[in-house]
Amino acid sequence: MGRIIKELTQLKDILEAEKKKGKKIVFGNGCFDILHVGHVRYLKGARELGDILVVAINDDTSVTGLGKRKQVITPSAERVEIISSLECVDYVITFNEPTVERLLLELKPHIHAKGTDYTEDNVPERNIVLSYGGRVAIVGDPKDHSTRDIIASIKQS
Repeated sequence: MGRIIKELTQLKDILEAEKKKGKKIVFGNGCFDILHVGHVRYLKGARELGDILVVAINDDTSVTGLGKRKQVITPSAERVEIISSLECVDYVITFNEPTVERLLLELKPHIHAKGTDYTEDNVPERNIVLSYGGRVAIVGDPKDHSTRDIIASIKQS
């Protein structure tokens, strides 16, 4: 079960200590508004790339600010609790920016894992990750599942 971290400085200290022990840090992120099998497969795939998986979750304001949805279905406190309960997740933190660039620059994980809706070349934070010597990896199953599709299906029922 993952540990919920409120402060970036605390998470940075934890990860620096783990790196000194030789642990490989993997970083994933997303909204995870309605958890589905695509999310689970993405997170499991990310965890397989290293020793520690950190998951950054968009807070409620950034979910709606991304323009994907007008409202949040599951409040961020609940999304954090759900994601932290997954066995493959070690640490969870929320963020309120449009991208995780600031978190990546602060934490400098070895690997930034993204889902299959990206390629290694079009990950928005790719240049940031490469700038500190990290790498980008694409994990998970084909993008056949989405929160948007689940919401549409519910509305049609």
